[in-house]
Amino acid sequence: MKRHLSATCAAMALTVFCGSAFAHPLDGLSKEEIAEVVTIMKSDDRISDEARFPLIELKEPEKAEVLAWKEGEDGPRAATVHVISGDESYKAEVNLVSGEISDFGAIGGQHMVLLEEFIGAMDLALSDENFVAALAKRDLEPGDVFCLPLTAGSFDVEAEAGQRLMKVPCYVNPTGSNFYAKPIEGLYAVVDLAGETVVEVIDNGVVPVPQDAWGYMEDEVEARTGALRPESNPAVLRQEGDPNFTIDGSMVNWDIWRFRWRVDKRPGVVLSNIEVNDRDDWRSVLYQAHLSEVFVPYMDPDEGWYWRTYMDSGEYGFGIFLSPLRAGVDCPSYARFLPATVHDDLGNPIEIPDALCIFERNIGDPAWRHYEIFAQSEEQAVPAEGRPASELVVRSASQVGNYDYLIDYVFEQNGRIRVMVGATGLDAVKGVASTSMEDATAEQETRYGTLIVPNLVAPNHDHFFNFRLDFDIDGQDNIFMRTGLVKGDMPGDVPRRSMWVTEAKMPKTEMEARYRVNPATPAMYHVMNMDRKIGVGHAPGYMILPQNSVAYSPLDTENDPPAKRNAYIDYTFWNTPYAANERYAGGEYAFQSDGSDTLAEWVKQDRNIDNTDIVTWYTMGFHHVPQMEDWPVMSTMWKGITLKPYNFFPHNPALTVRLPEN
Repeated sequence: MKRHLSATCAAMALTVFCGSAFAHPLDGLSKEEIAEVVTIMKSDDRISDEARFPLIELKEPEKAEVLAWKEGEDGPRAATVHVISGDESYKAEVNLVSGEISDFGAIGGQHMVLLEEFIGAMDLALSDENFVAALAKRDLEPGDVFCLPLTAGSFDVEAEAGQRLMKVPCYVNPTGSNFYAKPIEGLYAVVDLAGETVVEVIDNGVVPVPQDAWGYMEDEVEARTGALRPESNPAVLRQEGDPNFTIDGSMVNWDIWRFRWRVDKRPGVVLSNIEVNDRDDWRSVLYQAHLSEVFVPYMDPDEGWYWRTYMDSGEYGFGIFLSPLRAGVDCPSYARFLPATVHDDLGNPIEIPDALCIFERNIGDPAWRHYEIFAQSEEQAVPAEGRPASELVVRSASQVGNYDYLIDYVFEQNGRIRVMVGATGLDAVKGVASTSMEDATAEQETRYGTLIVPNLVAPNHDHFFNFRLDFDIDGQDNIFMRTGLVKGDMPGDVPRRSMWVTEAKMPKTEMEARYRVNPATPAMYHVMNMDRKIGVGHAPGYMILPQNSVAYSPLDTENDPPAKRNAYIDYTFWNTPYAANERYAGGEYAFQSDGSDTLAEWVKQDRNIDNTDIVTWYTMGFHHVPQMEDWPVMSTMWKGITLKPYNFFPHNPALTVRLPEN
């Protein structure tokens, strides 16, 4: 019988072994805490020493506990755990202070992909005699290829019951940097990870394998093009002296801003307790902000492509796939680089070096300026008065398959925050017979994508990103408001015949608070605190500016299974009352989910959101119709939103920025 460790941990509660003493309640789990979670779980008879841990992450305390916490106090520390032991999968909560396990029960869905499952699925495919025979038809052997197991979505819940499916396409081994340039099209293995079997081998006939390696390293590019661009004097960002921000544990303090950061396996970077200094008064803006879900559906009905409808955050994880940032490329060389602590399949803590960078930059624009022509005279030229704009950037980059996603949180001196997504990496490509649009096969082969180079079509697809924004504007009781710009009535004695006026509407319940953004019906969207008055008597708020981020799709979110699982794409804005267990718009369990536990389903409760603690969910995205310029590597495309103070400050907060001495 294994012995419980609660007494041991209770005695050691103030040591880093059983939990970080005086850690902020929203700090990420430390290496010691992750290791202790595994030790405590394995003290239970149901958990074997060979157990696998798909998820170990901070179990956030109730918001009231967090807000009541004082520096130097012992705070609550707990972890949510998904664990596989033998044929059983469990979910539990581990109290790191007492060492106790609670809420121990069967997992409520299918867990995130384990790294060993990628390897296992590839090995199963390459050891299957039917798959090996199909490779032989193409004059290939298992040693000639590498395979990329992919989540298969969910299309027939009854038929898929008891299975854990991945589909496995393969590529000829690269001779250079590009692992995706030579797809073995038309050949796929369907693997059941639960049964450790190949369910089916799909072979739709031999398609010519592209021969060009299409590398993107500098020497490969020079060999292809004949020459690189002439050397030039680089225009670089630099900073004299020490940075103007400080990092104390998880707390970042810069200019008028302070906030806490951590990394979770699923969403990646999580920012909490975002506050702004208004004349020595630290005021709350956001309790928390993080990525909620990512949906990437491909638009090709081919048997090898229709199921490619990835939920990149929920199925794979943006935190576990954080990639080390490169100084001088991903971030300025003077940036502060920080590691991320996550865990492997066995629950061992691992550190991703340089997973985040934080840096200031002067963007070369004025924060504000005015040139007064009436101040000029023959005796004196009065220059424009203004201040240079500086900002603080918190950046990470997650590589999920062929795509690289940069996530930026950008803090400005005028009280604004930008939430940005940069998409780059490599297009997913499909092998075809066509080498030119003049070929007889080209019309059919490019029906759902673009021929970008000989023998490669890049299928059309979408990228949707949902962010969970838990605003606490000067406290928890907030409202959401849509202020439309509508045609106003004109007095008869005024010669002008039209103008617009504002019309404010405050939704009372969830179903009323779903909004699509339409330029033909312009509006402003804000979260406000109606119980406080600022300046001349306005209720403080923050406006959410959609910028270039709005994307809608004709996907059928009621009848098409992948779209149903991600029905948050139907609206740009959603609002719910705060619920600690509602963190992910695609549901707690994304792998082979059926869409029953999603943001679109939660709001059908039509709960009250009037003057209470609310969470705003924002869906941004873009449609990608590939082009030749996307290959062999895509230029970074940025999409994002701006959170802008709206009567939050009594005057322009950037007014007090100093004019540099030089």
